[in-house]
Amino acid sequence: MATQITDSNFKTTVLDSNQVAVIDFWAEWCGPCKALGPIIEEMSKEYQGKAVIGKVDVDSNPETAMKYGIRNIPTILFIKNGEVVDKQVGAVPKANLVAMLNKHMS
Repeated sequence: MATQITDSNFKTTVLDSNQVAVIDFWAEWCGPCKALGPIIEEMSKEYQGKAVIGKVDVDSNPETAMKYGIRNIPTILFIKNGEVVDKQVGAVPKANLVAMLNKHMS
């Protein structure tokens, strides 16, 4: 299951991680977010131990969403060594997200 990331655990789970993090900013009421949900879950299983795959509910965690300037959801941030290295706004096929993640894992 994808890691549930909150305002309080974002630093330790994402920024302090030595793995690339794929963070899905979403909300319960967002249709495209729901379409993307199963893809994020699949990726969390496939990349377990190799990457941090997590979800941030923007309604419950506005501080983190504001810090990263999340204006549209779903937005996927790819974070490596505490820095945003890639960004995807809107729902896309799994292959796109996997390609972006693999690019930053080397």
